Amino acid sequence: MTAAARPAALQAGNGAATGTLSLPCHDARQLAEGGNQAFIMLDGQVYTLRITRAGKLILTK
Repeated sequence: MTAAARPAALQAGNGAATGTLSLPCHDARQLAEGGNQAFIMLDGQVYTLRITRAGKLILTK
């Protein structure tokens, strides 16, 4: 995802008063590799990220 395509809240310089906020931005469709589900691990726990037909995201444990 290009910087221009990122939501304004994720653009460099938007955020903390110092303007140093820099967050990673990941495209959910790329995470799902063309499908509608991806697994995400956090501290040994596996979560499922699902893209609905309506284009919304659901994250479940």
